[in-house]
Amino acid sequence: MAKAKVYDMQAKEVGSMTLKDEIFNVEYNQPVIHQVIVAENANARQGTKASLSRGEVRGHSKKPYAQKHTGNARHGDTKAPQFKGGGKVFAAQPRDFSKKVNKQVKYLAFVSALSQKLRQNEITIVNEIKLDEPKTKNVANFLKAFNFNRNTVIVTAEKDDNLLKATANIPFAKVTTADLLNVGEIVSNKNLIFSKGAIQKLEEARV
Repeated sequence: MAKAKVYDMQAKEVGSMTLKDEIFNVEYNQPVIHQVIVAENANARQGTKASLSRGEVRGHSKKPYAQKHTGNARHGDTKAPQFKGGGKVFAAQPRDFSKKVNKQVKYLAFVSALSQKLRQNEITIVNEIKLDEPKTKNVANFLKAFNFNRNTVIVTAEKDDNLLKATANIPFAKVTTADLLNVGEIVSNKNLIFSKGAIQKLEEARV
């Protein structure tokens, strides 16, 4: 089992903790990670875009003018796409973009991505991440202590409203909880900051 350093919010080392190999020492599996991220992105799509086709537009079916001798092209009604207010050609309809991925595949992608992050030294463990008041300056100083200025995810054991509010104005940082962390967030962010409690909750839930 690997050992990782534990820091406080001022980036001072305060101890260490043992990480379970079942989560943090798994072989990197890029195809599985790619499959899960594609599914996550597809499942996030609402698929509610819609427009009316010629048959769905409200209106009458009366011919706009006589069939012949008017100098106009022949038309059956004004619901055709070429008329103002007419239906759309190949009108978009609501659809389901979701993709199904087995739990075992999701789990493998999750632990594979986490393990790779640890190998790249892009996981930081903090003894306790807590703010007494929701001030952006406090989170900015916290990230500055670790020299983090690129995409960063702060992972806590439980939802922390003060931390959420204080991080909202920092464009490269976001906050989530251990049970909501997904593969896309792990891969797309440079730095992962876990509270010690978040690591423990992750290991209890995943093993």
